[in-house]
Amino acid sequence: MKIGIIREGKIPHDKRVAFTPDQCVYIQNNFKGVEVFVQPSEWRSYKDQEYLVKGITIQEDLSNCDILFGVKQVPKDDLIPNKKYLFFSHTIKKQPHNKTLLQSCLKNNIQLIDYECLTDATFHRIIGFGYYAGLVGAYNGVLGYGKKYQLFNLKSAHLCHDKNELRHELKKAHLPNIKIIITGNGRVANGAIELLGMLGVRRITAYEFLNFSFMEATYVQLHSNNYNEKTDGSAWDTNEFYQYPERFSSSFGKYTKYCDLLIHCSFWNPNAPILFTKKEMHSPDFRIGVIADITCDINGSIPSTTKASSIENKFYGYDPVTETIEEPFSNHTIAVMAVDNLPCELPRNASEDFGKELIEKILPSLLVHDKDGMIERATITKNNELMPRFMYLSDYVAE
Repeated sequence: MKIGIIREGKIPHDKRVAFTPDQCVYIQNNFKGVEVFVQPSEWRSYKDQEYLVKGITIQEDLSNCDILFGVKQVPKDDLIPNKKYLFFSHTIKKQPHNKTLLQSCLKNNIQLIDYECLTDATFHRIIGFGYYAGLVGAYNGVLGYGKKYQLFNLKSAHLCHDKNELRHELKKAHLPNIKIIITGNGRVANGAIELLGMLGVRRITAYEFLNFSFMEATYVQLHSNNYNEKTDGSAWDTNEFYQYPERFSSSFGKYTKYCDLLIHCSFWNPNAPILFTKKEMHSPDFRIGVIADITCDINGSIPSTTKASSIENKFYGYDPVTETIEEPFSNHTIAVMAVDNLPCELPRNASEDFGKELIEKILPSLLVHDKDGMIERATITKNNELMPRFMYLSDYVAE
């Protein structure tokens, strides 16, 4: 069995990689008969030489490999026919810009296994980069707060070598007694919570957030039931909210008069209510000065997120009165961070953790025996056809 680590071809180039040099060595030593080959890359966070010194073969042509690992979407012209690929395809929601990629997988007899579809038997995702999206997104939120109010200057996360340097950089951040909201309870929120823990920010309850003042920076983690309610006034039902979110309305407005920094990590269903409206943002009581929208749903749950920002230019200013985009950090605007590829800011750490999860949770099923059907569930295309679970994409890939 030959495994190939492909060069990330999508532009802008992603610096992450599925397996680090040490992990490639581990795979060869612990999975019988497996060899790993790495395609050279000028922009990968782990340099070619780091693989070479570990005895891993660097080669341009990976056509000898059986399974090919990437991270982001593979340009359709780079696909090698009749191979098994693993990467984030961003096709399962019928994303228009990736339609031709899926068509090419079908045409070239690609077995496409999408990381996003790798789930346990109860269909819960088991790998992803969400933790680093939350960690970096929260860091950017703190960075933006310091810049907007001229309190401190932090180095951009993507200029830090790794998480340790980012942690060291946080020593420059001295937050006043602001109130911070983190939404959500998944991997993304956990990353954001860890970042605030590095800063020593005190965690409080939703009741304390609304009713008490503090002499130090504090944060609250809000779940869906904290800021949504049944439109008909009946009791909260979590299962009903996830099944029929259109039956609910937002009550987030009660928090906006106390919140200084919003770190939005919660998954949003387009049928669910948005957190607040543009009209509510007009109010003098709307206190939020910085929004780190890690979810980056354009024109979605956060109405000021009207476009994505970039790693190099993380923030833009949103004027709530004119509802227009302006330069960031002016007095009359809300600073919005809406970077859609946040884990790329700490590519070495993100790659290491992702590769560890792949080795522990995926490779035994992929290389030895798919005993519970995990690989089959995550396979979108195979033998020039859509797999039964993904037949709903038939109209999407139709010519």
